[in-house]
Amino acid sequence: MPVHVATWEDLQEIKEDFLKEISQLIQDRIKPPKKTYLKSSEVKSMLKISTGTLQTLRVNGTLPFSKVGGIILYEKEDIIKIIEENRVTNSY
Repeated sequence: MPVHVATWEDLQEIKEDFLKEISQLIQDRIKPPKKTYLKSSEVKSMLKISTGTLQTLRVNGTLPFSKVGGIILYEKEDIIKIIEENRVTNSY
């Protein structure tokens, strides 16, 4: 059975490779998720609401939005968050 002797340089290289891999794993986990923006028509379809209801949600501050030119955009995460915050559970 052959014996392999690791040199100091070999150990340094292993350490550097290990640290690079750990660093990459950490960076992959802390990257912010890609934001998904929806147009009004998509939000209305998603929530099954009318144009007036969507406008009311904007006006009363329930649903945050951005306006670029004449297009109103909503972050998908904001919509999901609002749905979760307003969840009603009956304890019948």
